[in-house]
Amino acid sequence: MNIAWKEMKKNKMRFVILGSIVFLVSLLTFIISGLANGLSQDNAALIKDLPNGQFYMTKDAEETYNLSRINKSTQDKILQKKKDAVAFSIQMGFINDRAEKQRSVAFVTSTDSTYFQKVNKGEIVLDRSMEDEGIKVGDTLTNNQYSGKFIVKGFADQSKYSHAPVAYISREDYKEIYRVNEMQLIFVPGGDSAQSSAGLQSFSKKQFLNTISSYKAEQMSLNMIVWFLVVISGMLFAIFFYMMNVQKIGLYGILKAIGLKTSALFKMMWTQMVFITVIALGLSVALSQVFNWLAPKGMPFSLTPETTVQLSIVFLIIGFVGATLSGMQIKKVEPLQAIQQGEV
Repeated sequence: MNIAWKEMKKNKMRFVILGSIVFLVSLLTFIISGLANGLSQDNAALIKDLPNGQFYMTKDAEETYNLSRINKSTQDKILQKKKDAVAFSIQMGFINDRAEKQRSVAFVTSTDSTYFQKVNKGEIVLDRSMEDEGIKVGDTLTNNQYSGKFIVKGFADQSKYSHAPVAYISREDYKEIYRVNEMQLIFVPGGDSAQSSAGLQSFSKKQFLNTISSYKAEQMSLNMIVWFLVVISGMLFAIFFYMMNVQKIGLYGILKAIGLKTSALFKMMWTQMVFITVIALGLSVALSQVFNWLAPKGMPFSLTPETTVQLSIVFLIIGFVGATLSGMQIKKVEPLQAIQQGEV
């Protein structure tokens, strides 16, 4: 332990440079992870905020929910069997405000359920982001495919789908706009896929989210960047400590000659790795939380404490693996041979 501290004091700039690089890489990773989580919520908060369960759509839809049409008898059978189940439909559309300005929304309708907003014919409940755009309770909205007018009944928090605010409407109004009588999906909280009805295909929440093409592609790209940065940090540790170890072969030979065990040398290297990583992560976590706080309201950024802790643990593990792999040469050091190569 003392040797580790003495070496870090002696070679301050080397360790400061490594710490700075780890800090920048980890900060970028936290920010991209926050953007990934924020975009995930902005894309599918309507689905993600539902409890775990099973989603059902017709097999003929081939995992494309907006092509699914569940017949009334099958729907009634499932809803009668599962009292907390709900049938619902989602379609992208638009509404016109009082100034005749078109606003893109995701129309959602459902059977009676606590998981979705209950609205009557001629009423509409919008995501709260629409309130920030000037729409108020009691405002009148229209749609070109709807013969009547919608009265804004209220606003719902965190109701987004496909990066658009959700608009809850009644089943009667939904049928008039889209000319369909069947529902697209059935959700059964805590449902078992083995109980899937004939003609229906079941999905867990995670599986259903991956059927949304925009969600899957977006999250795959961002998560790939996050893990690529994590791997880079591990490579940085491996390269840095490898170069340090090459320069200290003679020193390791002397230390081994006087009786210092190989495990002690590894502990020295691990101590340095943990010290650098903890300080770098502490600074990057603090700055990423400041960014989370200062980010513009419209920016889809969400860095939760759980995500921060998970990434921090991953960085420590990757750093440990990188440093350990680079230090494997320490085990091969022969005291006499190393001393002959030159003392440090």
